[in-house]
Amino acid sequence: MNKSRKDKVHFVCQSCGTVSPRWLGKCPSCEAWNSFVEERAPAADTRPAHAAATSRSQALLLEEISTDQMPRLQTVSPEFNRVLGGGIVLGSVVLIGGDPGIGKSTLLLQEAAGLGCGELRVLYVTGEESAQQTKMRAQRLGLVSDRLYVLAETEIESVRDTIARINPGLVVVDSIQTMYTPMLESAPGSVSQVRECALQLIQVAKSVHMPVFLVGHVTKEGMLAGPKVLEHMVDALLLFEGDRDHFYRILRAAKNRFGSTREIGVFEMSERGLRDVPNPSAVFLSERRSENTGSAVICCMEGTRPILLEVQALVTPSSFGLPQRTATGLDLKRVQMLLAVLEKRLGYHIGTMDVFVNAVGGFRIDETAADIGIIACLASSMRNRVIDPEAILIGEVGLGGELRSVAHIEARLAEAEKMGFSRAVIPRGNKKSLPPQLRIQVAAVSQAQEALDAVLQ
Repeated sequence: MNKSRKDKVHFVCQSCGTVSPRWLGKCPSCEAWNSFVEERAPAADTRPAHAAATSRSQALLLEEISTDQMPRLQTVSPEFNRVLGGGIVLGSVVLIGGDPGIGKSTLLLQEAAGLGCGELRVLYVTGEESAQQTKMRAQRLGLVSDRLYVLAETEIESVRDTIARINPGLVVVDSIQTMYTPMLESAPGSVSQVRECALQLIQVAKSVHMPVFLVGHVTKEGMLAGPKVLEHMVDALLLFEGDRDHFYRILRAAKNRFGSTREIGVFEMSERGLRDVPNPSAVFLSERRSENTGSAVICCMEGTRPILLEVQALVTPSSFGLPQRTATGLDLKRVQMLLAVLEKRLGYHIGTMDVFVNAVGGFRIDETAADIGIIACLASSMRNRVIDPEAILIGEVGLGGELRSVAHIEARLAEAEKMGFSRAVIPRGNKKSLPPQLRIQVAAVSQAQEALDAVLQ
């Protein structure tokens, strides 16, 4: 770095990006200790306005802008295409985050090798592994590609030079936290380095219409590491979810400028890498035992895809003064609200019981259409009565114990019918929107107690 320039010195918090003219022991915004690092801010450009570059974008009338759909590059994985919104948009920058070992590098190496088997040149930049380690991982996964280039480099200027020389059609950077530029004195992974390196890659991607995938680290709290502005700079933010002790992984879009954020991709981790799961409902219900109490089948919508899931509950007398309330894959506050409805409106004395609720398969349930299924599980476990194994439960439960309508009821029932279920309990308000050609038997009820009477054997 040229020390002769009179650069101004300031301090930046590595946790939240707060800028301070002097060093602080504790950040006033995020209250993190010893998080400020010194940075040199380049002096402001003193050139007059008429000396600025003459190449600028031109303003266009809205009617003059072409409405032709942007071309998309199809990946090898249909599940990956679904999450991206139908494929990779040329010139887009996609950030993929997730826990260590969840499968981020595996997925991108598989896609890079698959796309590199055709006419497309792909550059895989690895800042955490050597080229030999990447080759060993590709051999373990059985990947073969004659147009996949591997670059073990962490300096962003060298990466840009390689991109200009090879002219690839796709670039993968694993990971953005390992990249650095010598123009900044801060360490790799700091707020300024991550922001500057990402900005340079975005500029390259937009200028030559080349898609770029960035791998991002996450903190121990599960948040994406680095400045929050990084998430705003990229076109799409994809998050890998799942427990490393389970075989299944879920790729979810937290942000997508070119598609829906409600779509998910389901993958299975195997010895040969990640495999697509085209029918998640069959996978999640494959080991279900219909004779068990406290087990019910619900239907959740993830984008345009209905997925059938098994929800289990265990209610047992508490051995301690304060009963336990544990929810895995479900919102604990939502479960506590349903417990209150179960006790107040339906007469189940559950206040002295330990309650454990689990969404089978490591899936995370976020929508309210699972409410009646959770209540049925709790009632089934407490009364030791089996829920009808041929029935599926769909509906939101209000605080008065009423069953409220949910969206996409036709798609949910069609998925249940395809999976072999013969009965469905739905809210009465959804009955008017049902098609006449359904073969599944539908029980439309208005109260949660009616739903329990219909399914508890």
